[in-house]
Order: sequence, then structure tokens, then C-alpha cells
Amino acid sequence: MSRGLRAGGPQGRGRAGGASGGTDRRPLAALLTAHTISTMGNSLTLIGVPWFVLQTTGSAGRAGVVAFCATLPVVVAALVGGPLIDRFGRRRTSVTTDLICGLTVSAIPLLHYAGVLEFWMLCTLMALGGLVATPGMTSRSVLIPDLAERAGTTLSRAASLFEAASGGARMAGASLAGVLIALLGAEAVLFLDGATFAVSAALIAGGVRGVRAAEPMKSTARTSFADYRRNLREGYAYVASGGLLLAVVLMVMLTNGLNQSWSAVLFPVHARDNLGGATQLGLLSAMFGAATLLGSLLYGAVGHRFSRRAVFTTAFLLGEVPRFLVAALTDSTLPLAFTMAFGGLLIGTLNPILSTVVFERVPQQLRTRVQGIITAGCQLTMPLGGLTAGFLVEGTSLRTALLLVGGLYFVATLSPLVFPSWRTMDDVPPETTPGMAPEGAAGAMPLRAPGATPQTAAEQPALVSSSEPSPPRPSSPAP
Repeated sequence: MSRGLRAGGPQGRGRAGGASGGTDRRPLAALLTAHTISTMGNSLTLIGVPWFVLQTTGSAGRAGVVAFCATLPVVVAALVGGPLIDRFGRRRTSVTTDLICGLTVSAIPLLHYAGVLEFWMLCTLMALGGLVATPGMTSRSVLIPDLAERAGTTLSRAASLFEAASGGARMAGASLAGVLIALLGAEAVLFLDGATFAVSAALIAGGVRGVRAAEPMKSTARTSFADYRRNLREGYAYVASGGLLLAVVLMVMLTNGLNQSWSAVLFPVHARDNLGGATQLGLLSAMFGAATLLGSLLYGAVGHRFSRRAVFTTAFLLGEVPRFLVAALTDSTLPLAFTMAFGGLLIGTLNPILSTVVFERVPQQLRTRVQGIITAGCQLTMPLGGLTAGFLVEGTSLRTALLLVGGLYFVATLSPLVFPSWRTMDDVPPETTPGMAPEGAAGAMPLRAPGATPQTAAEQPALVSSSEPSPPRPSSPAP
């Protein structure tokens, strides 16, 4: 990819239209629809798998082990998979990985009904799904700038739509998961998740056909292992050269691990022990998803009028920590519902901000591999989040675990107020050209030498992790 992404103002304006000067909204619409369906399926798994483990084993520790097995391969795939995406093509990667994920998640209830499902089999299937899911997510997310330009819309608006789709899908998926678990059991939820992967694969296969950015890069068709290592190393150098991207990765790396402890263990156990069961878990998750959807839409409409750093810092401080305190100090649904609704509204602004910041600063040619490296960094602590929370609950108490994790989260959210690199969040860099380090990264080594093959980075899960993995994104607290 030869051109860097350039924003023309606080909104992240790009050139409208495709290469021919016209507009074509169909590929962007197909990607957003596929992303919505896939995210809905992820919400089903996010609630269905922990509940399935708690139902069949009764152990918070085992729920943590399953979460560890599901997330560790995500990090591994993000660390090393980037260059492979450009070689095989983003469209082909997305379709293939969706089909594999659908098979792995559907195998869990099938083996259970057959009476042969062992705990190690569950862990293995979740690990395989995590391994292939990351390249698929990355290949879709890095297409947003190209498809936004093709559709004639701004980058910040496309990023907000992408996150709004996530919020709406989480809302629908969480509601459906709670109802299905109560009526049919967690196994039915996992079957439905398998079907969502198949639909997502079909949409990407047909809807993004003919988009150059989605096809294999010719320069990566034949690369040696030395080329692969060089490409991967250049992506790491770009991120590690310092500045805002590195600060984002370090902060989100910590908060995503804490979010994983909430979504994989603490919240399901709290719902089981104190809130009445899976129905309340699903309803609260749906409320959270609705709030994040509204937050994303509001930011897409008026967010460009405000300082990104001010919105980001406020949203992180007031949107993330309170849910831990409320869950620890109350045993009723209503206070937590209000807290999660308010928090979701604020959290909905985080990923659109981070996505825009990343896309503005990373050259188009390096976007896939840098995105993958950022994703890996942001998810590095997620395997330990669920595992640690499971054993912490069993070794102390749920209340102690909630207060401890909430305290660590509060410390992490102070980062934008303390470190100088965050002050550049509102700066819109000049057009980034291949071979140049991010502006402000003093002494950074060139990203690419003449003749070097383009590199790719594995995709990243939500920067802010919300219980499901996305440019660097914090994982938003899963419902």
C-alpha cells in the first residue's frame, strides 16, 4: 500500500470517494454488517462459555482456566500473524478464520450432547478459536480507512459506526444469550454463535469482493523467512519508537487484563451468586451494550467538537472503575444497572477515539502489521486476567477480588493525566509516508528500507477490551 492515511482536521477527514472519484458504500455496509453479526456471536460466547463452565463444573477457577486458554493464543496470533494477512489477503483471511471459529464453537455443544466432552477438549477448542480469531478481526478492522474513503465518508465517522455496530451487537447478543440460557441452556447459545460466524464469512466473501485493499499484496506473494522477520521487526520498531502509540498500548495492555477478569469471572460469578442468574447477566450486558452504542453514535455526531484527550480521560475515569465498587458493595441489580448504563455511555467514546488516532498515525502500507502488534500488546495481559481472577475468587472472596481489581483499574486510568505523550492526542499529524517514523518519535529507525517487502501486523481486539477482543482498543468491560 503506497499511500499513508491523512486526516484533514479534528474529524479525521480523508479524501472522499474511491480511486475513480465516485462513491461505493456497499463494501463498507457489508463489513459493518458482518462485524455486527460477528460481535453478536462473540457476546453469545462471552456469556455462554463462562456460564457453561460454571454450570457443568461449579468452579470459578476452571472458568478462569478456560478464559486463559481462549485468550493466550489471541496474543500469540497477534504477535506473529501480521505479515501473513497481507500475503493471503484480508478478505480471504477473514472468511477462512470465521469458518474455523464457527466449527470450533459448534463442536463444544455437539461433544457435550454426545457425552464425550472433557475439560481439556473444551480448553483446546477455545484455544483454537482464539488463535484464528485474531487474524480475522485484524483483517476486517484495518479495512475501515479504505472502505470509508471508498464510501465518501470521514474516518472518524466510519470508526464511530464500527464501534456503534459493536455496541448494538453486544446489546442484542447479551439479551439473546440471557434468554436462551434461561430457556434452553448454554449449549443453545454456542450453536447460535457458530451460525453467526458462517453468516459473517458469507458477507465478507461477497460484499468485499473486488476491493484492492482486501486482496493479497503482490509484493508479499513470495517472501523468505528472513523477509517475514524483517517485516515483523519493522512493525515492532514503529510501535516501540515512542510517543502516543506506545503509551496507548501500555495503558490498554493493563486495563484489558483487568476487563478480562471482570467479563470472564467476576461478573458471571456475581450474577450467579447475588443477582439471580443468567437472565440478569444478559439484561445488564444488553443495557451496557445499548449505552456503548449510544455513546459511539453521539461521539460520531458531535465528538469532533471536543478535545479527544479530555473526553478520553473523563470516560476512562468515570466509566470503568465504578462498576467494580458497586458490585463489591451491593448485592442488588438496580444500582449496578445504573452504573453500567452510565459507564457504557462514556466507554462508547473510547474506541472511536483510539481507532482514529491510530489510523491517523500509521502509514497505510504498514497498517495491518502495526495494527496486529498493537493488538498483541493490548491483549498481552488478558490471558492472566481471567486466570488470576478465578483463583483470586476461590482463594479470598468475590468482594475482595472486585475491590482489588477496581483499585488497580483506578491507578491505570490516571496515565493520561500523568505522562506527557498523551498531550499529543489532539494533534493531527501531517501525511505519513512509508519509511517514516511517527512524528515526535525522536531517533526512531526507518520503518522500511527501499525494496523491503511490506509487512503486516495481526489485528488487534478492541483497544479497550469490553469482554471481547478490537486499532489499539481498550477492551470495554464486557457486560
